[in-house]
Amino acid sequence: MKHYGLLIVDDEKRFANMLAKRLRLRGRNCEVCYNGQQALDRVRQKNFFLVLLDLHLPDIYGLEVLKGIKTISAKTPVVIVTGHGTEADRQACMQHGAHAFMHKPVGIDELIGILAQIKEMSL
Repeated sequence: MKHYGLLIVDDEKRFANMLAKRLRLRGRNCEVCYNGQQALDRVRQKNFFLVLLDLHLPDIYGLEVLKGIKTISAKTPVVIVTGHGTEADRQACMQHGAHAFMHKPVGIDELIGILAQIKEMSL
């Protein structure tokens, strides 16, 4: 099954675009969505290697987007990347299938490590 790279979902456009740029410079194919509905639509259309998902989106709370992604594509790894997540948020996301829960700012090396880990798991 062909994977179409990473999907970055974050309403902070500057953050999302900069993260995508940094990942592209490291040879990663990335797409960016700025709200939950766009993300769900893209996941219905493509099989992503990984989704990086913010919790606080303007239209749909990130936990609900996570649940939707897992309904559409149960095997797609989702990493929550948030600036305002609580321990309760982390527990709920992990319970609903998140691969990891990270707080902003996120280090690019940390993300690359997660990508390598997911790639290794998929072999």
